[in-house]
Amino acid sequence: MAVVSANNNSLSAITALPASITGGALTLISTSTASDSSSLSITSGIDSTYKEYIFKFINMHPVTDTAKLQVNFRDGSSAFDATKTTTVFNAQHNEAGSSTELSVQAGNDIAQGTGYQDLTRNTGNGNDESTSGMLHLFDPSNTTFVKHFMCESNSYFGNDQTEKLHIAGYCNVTAAIDGVDFKFSSGNIDSGVIKLYGVS
Repeated sequence: MAVVSANNNSLSAITALPASITGGALTLISTSTASDSSSLSITSGIDSTYKEYIFKFINMHPVTDTAKLQVNFRDGSSAFDATKTTTVFNAQHNEAGSSTELSVQAGNDIAQGTGYQDLTRNTGNGNDESTSGMLHLFDPSNTTFVKHFMCESNSYFGNDQTEKLHIAGYCNVTAAIDGVDFKFSSGNIDSGVIKLYGVS
């Protein structure tokens, strides 16, 4: 499909972007697949090669009903315990069409804490229930600034509704972030895939 531009009251098709517009290409770095796994830890491929990394988590299915998918970051040690400050809000709608919500989820925020950040709330463990989304991590190897991240997820909630969560925050460390860990708040990850991309 061509991009159409109005130029002197005439329309012309642009079939390629101008050479001055670059960036945005995704390079697949790794694929991690869960099979009754306690967590999926991504500890390689996160370095100074790219200024932005995207983690796509696809059909993450918990063993335990109403579990929360969570994330934490490693800042040079062996532990996933980077200090974080975050904010969360959600939108949801049930299958019956009788309940909707748009609200701040202060209970899912972290204020200078080292624990795992919730990326979903109460994902169901039914055969057709799961959660998917994307987490963006910016400039993780920078040793001057904090490390910003943003996430959008959508879950098949345990009580038959869809819920979209928006999460944003920063790792309040100047050390490089060199690892990211995903797990559920309770029980193992029955199945699911996480793809790591670098953004050119």
